[in-house]
Amino acid sequence: MARANDAVASALEEYAELFAMTGGDAFRVRSYQKAAKAIAGFPEDIAATAVRSVPGVGEAIAKKVEEYLERGSFRQLDDLRAKVPDGVRKLTRIASLGPKKAVFLFQELGIDSPEALAGAIVQGRLKGVSGFGPKTEENLLRGIEQLERNSARVHVGVAMDLAERIIDSLSAERIAYAGSLRRMKDTVGDIDILAVGPVSLMDDFKSRPYVAEVIASGEKKTSIRTTEGIQVDLRVVPAESWGAAMQYFTGSKEHNVHLREITVKKGWKLSEYGLFDGDRVIAAEHEEDIYQALGMPWIPPTLREDGGEIAAALRGELPVLVTVDDLRGDLHTHTDLTDGIASLEDMVAAARARGHSYYAVTDHAPDLAMQRMTLDKALEQRERLRALQSRHPEMRLLHGTELNIAPDGSVDWPAEVLAGFDVCVASVHSHFTQSREEMTRRFITACENPHVHIIGHPTTRKIGGRPPVDADWDEVFRAAARTGTAMEIDSFPDRSDLPADLVRLARHHGVKFSIDSDAHAVPHLDNQRFGVGIAQRAWLTSDDVINTWPLERLLTFLGR
Repeated sequence: MARANDAVASALEEYAELFAMTGGDAFRVRSYQKAAKAIAGFPEDIAATAVRSVPGVGEAIAKKVEEYLERGSFRQLDDLRAKVPDGVRKLTRIASLGPKKAVFLFQELGIDSPEALAGAIVQGRLKGVSGFGPKTEENLLRGIEQLERNSARVHVGVAMDLAERIIDSLSAERIAYAGSLRRMKDTVGDIDILAVGPVSLMDDFKSRPYVAEVIASGEKKTSIRTTEGIQVDLRVVPAESWGAAMQYFTGSKEHNVHLREITVKKGWKLSEYGLFDGDRVIAAEHEEDIYQALGMPWIPPTLREDGGEIAAALRGELPVLVTVDDLRGDLHTHTDLTDGIASLEDMVAAARARGHSYYAVTDHAPDLAMQRMTLDKALEQRERLRALQSRHPEMRLLHGTELNIAPDGSVDWPAEVLAGFDVCVASVHSHFTQSREEMTRRFITACENPHVHIIGHPTTRKIGGRPPVDADWDEVFRAAARTGTAMEIDSFPDRSDLPADLVRLARHHGVKFSIDSDAHAVPHLDNQRFGVGIAQRAWLTSDDVINTWPLERLLTFLGR
């Protein structure tokens, strides 16, 4: 069953943001942000837990959480929502525009939405306003365009959580999600759910608390908009047509058009009800039977983009895609020594519970100053990890670090310190607007550092928040292949980085990959399934992914 943690954390984050925007004390703002992070990362369902047992949640915050769990909000949040228009909050979603500037624009210039800000820039109303020079205006317009592109879509983590909550809430003979979510696209516009069940299922669906609006309703299809603003379409299909419906509604459109072209040449018809030769049903109940009847093996949903998968299937050359079960470990995770929520001991125990053969702890290095890391702290953690190793002899514990790639491509710590780490992940955490040439050289220099094993979340994007950096990826990937540096597929769903198109390009150049959770709390370890989805969309096999390899092969790659 889905947990209430994310919804509670989201409410606390919203309150912290609104509190900051209305001049609230910075210390209290941070307290609510930390509490939100703690609740989101708490391994148990907050609705079934004593709220005050969560580290970082004091009495005042606990009361607000309890009220939220009872009625879906709390009084102080309602009060602040009344003071700050929703459009002003949306201003803070624009890259490079923080809460203080958003409030200034609203109070001084009456700008109450991204659309109003774009109009004010075009009209020249910001000229002469301190802090809003030509370069800032250019960046804001670019940020508004990006916000508009992303506003109709949510990242796969949000969509998956919602789909699983809905499926858990309904009683049906069969029920599953389809569409772009089943194809594991990194963003999703709306959610398609198919079910076999009685007509009364539709009334049950419409009565659920996650429904904010019923868009359309019928016996076979009902469309609703959720409280999160996401459209969900529920279709009730005949049991005997389940496979055909799953194939049809999974898509993509281009994949289905290509399949229909094949069926037409055979004189057959393919629809959501089945594959037909006249009135004769060739296949319908099982998706695999449809593909087999068309002369090919079942094609995994993650490949169904008409990117050559049908031709490969007809030739019998589909790859054996990497799966979650192939993963033997995780090479990028954090603890409460830096910006994680859980202790070293809890993260290691959770990794072991997942059946990992090896597990790396890679807390931030000192150049990310906000994390207050020092060499002494890192070495102390190494000793703690060694002590834990004796308690987990069946899982190899690796002491790593997430380094910061400076603008010139250098990283934290000298070579003699880096040599002591089992695994070094190097990531860009600042200076995102460097030129294409500068960013390309920055990555290549990092790849050429013999102590860097993996480039973390390479494009640095945050879906719906920060655009990817600009680099000549062909050149970067050539350098990575030449130096034996792996590229990370960061599985955190708001990153999904590298995206599938760049993974395919990197694979073309001979690059290997690491599918990592970038976990900052125990529940985040499950994120690896999203990274596997990206890898599958890029046609990766287990041989392409270093953390599917046996320990000895991995250690050889790491030079240990």
